[in-house]
Amino acid sequence: MNMRLSALGVCVFLLSASPGAAQTNWPQFRGETAGVVADDPALPERWGPDENVVWRVDVPGRGWASPIVWGDHVFVLTSTAVEGDEVPIQPIENYRARSLGGTMTAAFITEMDRPLRWVLLDIDFETGETRWEHTLHTGVPEMPAHQKSTFASETPVTDGERVYVYLADIGLFAVDFAGELAWSAPLDWLPRRQWGAASSPVLHDGRLYVVNDNEEASWVAAFDAATGDELWRTERDERSNWSTPFVWENDVRTELVTTGQGGVKSYGLDGRLLWQLSGMSSLVIPTPFSENGLLYINSGYVADRNRPVYAVRAGASGDITLPEGATSNDYIVWSHPQLGSYNPSSLVYGGTHYTLLDRGILMAYDAGTGEEVYRRRRITAGTLFSASPWAYNGKIFALSEDGDTFVMQAGEEFEVLARNALDEMTLATPAVARGSLLIRTASGLYRIAESGD
Repeated sequence: MNMRLSALGVCVFLLSASPGAAQTNWPQFRGETAGVVADDPALPERWGPDENVVWRVDVPGRGWASPIVWGDHVFVLTSTAVEGDEVPIQPIENYRARSLGGTMTAAFITEMDRPLRWVLLDIDFETGETRWEHTLHTGVPEMPAHQKSTFASETPVTDGERVYVYLADIGLFAVDFAGELAWSAPLDWLPRRQWGAASSPVLHDGRLYVVNDNEEASWVAAFDAATGDELWRTERDERSNWSTPFVWENDVRTELVTTGQGGVKSYGLDGRLLWQLSGMSSLVIPTPFSENGLLYINSGYVADRNRPVYAVRAGASGDITLPEGATSNDYIVWSHPQLGSYNPSSLVYGGTHYTLLDRGILMAYDAGTGEEVYRRRRITAGTLFSASPWAYNGKIFALSEDGDTFVMQAGEEFEVLARNALDEMTLATPAVARGSLLIRTASGLYRIAESGD
C-alpha cells in the first residue's frame, strides 16, 4: 500500500469524524453531539486504576445517572441511605431479561423498605473535592427498581445556571450552581412491572422537556426552566418506556422526537403532533439523535424479532410508517429490521453508523445509505454492555458492565486495540469534557486524561 495515500486517508477520516470545536461542557446524557467528541490529544486511549487517572472520588449510595459537566462543575445524582449501612449495587451474573407468568422474577427486583436521600453532588473538576451536596428528597421509595437500575438513574441536565433533575415518581427540581433549590414540581409515575425509571430530561431555549410514559396516563410536557411552571402537556397512547427524548434542530424546524413501544412520535415545540412512525420493538431504551441532517432511531429489545433502526430526513408529516417489506419512503432514507440495540444508544462517527449490542457485538453500516460496512463483530465474550458508546481521535469506545472499556479502530476494518479495566461494575454512560473522560462506577467517579497520573 502507498504509505502517503494511507496517511492521507487517515487524515481525511479524522477530519470527517471530528465535530469541530473541542468539547468544553457535557450538559446532558450523551452530551450535545450524541457521544462524538472533537479530536484532542489530551483525551486518553489507555487507562487503568493507576494509569492516566487525574482523580478518583467515592460517590455514596446508588445511582446510574451519568455525570454531567459545566465549566469547573461536575454534577452527579445519587440516592443514599438516611441511616445505617448502604446497600451496595450487586452485579447480575449472566443477566438475561426474562419473566414468569407476566411478572418479573424476584431475583431482578430491588426492594427498599427504609428511607433514602436523593442527593445532587457538585464536584470540582480540577480537584475532585465536593463543593456541596443538595438533598432533593427524603423518603421510602414508593416502588421497587429493576436490579440493573437504581433509584437515581435519570441523568440531570444543565444550562450553566441551574441543574435540572427529573425523578420520575417524585418530581422535577432545579438547583442553582450555589447548591440552592430554585424550584420544584411534584410528579406521578407508575412504571411497567415496577422496573424503575431511566428517561432523562432535555433542555432547549429556556424550556425543560420531559416524557413520562407509564402504565396509567402517559404524557409529554414542557416546563419553564426559570419557574418550573408547566407550559403544555400532551397525552400519549403509550405504556412504560425508558428512552430520553431528543430536540431535533433541522433545516425545516425544531421538533421534539420521542420513541416508545407504540412508535416514534415527533412534536412541535407547542406539543402538537407533527409525525409518527410505527414499528418499534416492545421495550424501548435507546435515545434518538441526529447527524448530517438525518435523525437516527434505534430500538432492539432482545426478545423481539423486530429490532429496527431508521434514518429519517426532516420535514415529515402524518404517518410515515413503512408498508410491509419496504425499507424506505419519502422521509425514511433507510432502515434495517435487525440493527437495533436493547440498552446502548447507537453512534454515528466518520460517516458510519455503529450499533453496540448488549452481548458485546458491534455492527457498522453506512450512516447515509444503510449499506453494510461490517456485520456482527464480537468485541468480547462473557460480559454485557449497558452504557452507550462514544468516539474521539479515530477510536470507538465501549464500556462493559464489568468496568472494562474496549477501544476499537473506527472505519471499515474492525479491530480491538485495547482493553482498559477499572475492576468495578458500571452501567453509566461516561461524560467527555475539557480533555477528560469521566466514568462513574458502582462506588466512585474517575476523571481520566492523558498523563493524568
